[in-house]
Amino acid sequence: MAKEKTGCSYVIGIMSGNFVQRGEPALFDKWKRAEMAVKAGVDLVIELPTVFAVRSAQFFAEGGVRLLASLGLVSHLCFGAECADLEVLQAMANTGSNPENIDKMQLLMKNGTTYAAALGAVIKERSGVPIDTIAAPNNILAIEYIKAIKKYAPQLTPVAISRIYANYHDLNITAPIASATALRYEILAKKAVSHDVAKAISQEGALIINQCLQEGRGPITFSSLEKIILARLRMLTIRELENLPEVTEGLHNKIHKEALKATNIKELLSLIKSRRYPYTRLQRILIHALLGIKKADIIAFDQTGPLYAKILAFNTNGRYLLKELNKAAQIPTVVKTAAYLNSKQRALSELSSLQQMLAIDTIASDIYFLGMPNAKWNCGGWDFRLSPLYIPNR
Repeated sequence: MAKEKTGCSYVIGIMSGNFVQRGEPALFDKWKRAEMAVKAGVDLVIELPTVFAVRSAQFFAEGGVRLLASLGLVSHLCFGAECADLEVLQAMANTGSNPENIDKMQLLMKNGTTYAAALGAVIKERSGVPIDTIAAPNNILAIEYIKAIKKYAPQLTPVAISRIYANYHDLNITAPIASATALRYEILAKKAVSHDVAKAISQEGALIINQCLQEGRGPITFSSLEKIILARLRMLTIRELENLPEVTEGLHNKIHKEALKATNIKELLSLIKSRRYPYTRLQRILIHALLGIKKADIIAFDQTGPLYAKILAFNTNGRYLLKELNKAAQIPTVVKTAAYLNSKQRALSELSSLQQMLAIDTIASDIYFLGMPNAKWNCGGWDFRLSPLYIPNR
């Protein structure tokens, strides 16, 4: 659909790594998901650094847009949306970017309103767009993509692709296209690619997932890592908890208290949940704690934007794109992690900003693989050993 709408011959996919925007570990690891993407038609898959992937919609979108703009090859940004009317989306984005409206949003957030709800309230008041349209998850992200393009990459053309058949939170698979939520629930429930799942994903994707399940290379959920997360929280001081990204309004005290009571992640989240902190935000905070990401890190990286393009998988077309990237990109193309950072440097040396950002990605993989059902996958160092997967065009 991206190629059809844009007339472009190549598609580059920017994909979250082993931890994702909703604040959870991905069901399957980034290399296997990148393989699925290439076998489903993407030419080149690049990882969005963890410090942008595990963030709210605004910063997730800004990270993706800035990364694409840095490649020097990209003309269009395609994204899914419940409302694919670009004029409506752009009008909402312009309303959300207005300084006066931003001030009003900040006031609402100080009084306990979430960012998404504050954005929705301002847009509804100023533009009259129905709140259901504004609050739809992909529409919120679409608005943030358009805002980020205006701010960082006006040369990119936004292209909205309509969500069809299934809504973001739908739990039932009733059509050839299903929500990712429904697919995850079905895979976790059946521990296999059921007939319904197989209808809603590519044949190659189904084979890869079945292979992962048979080898114990996934699925991974929060519960796979909950003891490690609880241990990490119990080790952190109150000051260290306060310095976690997205922690405000004394939440660090509550986390410190409830982490001693809770015996699992579900219980912990229910103990610290409030109107100000939706579950996705709390989950992201727990991932930041797990990976050792601090507010100071986030502030610094938001200034620089993504500092490299880490390649996960590509096909024959993607190999051509890699050659072009070496000529056009404003940031390094990371094919071999060890060329920029090795495990000894990560442990002992003073790191550059690029190395610090890359170190977090490698730590994320090392911890993620501890959740693998089959212990043979629990070793670390995957980013230093695995090269991008090359899948020749058929």
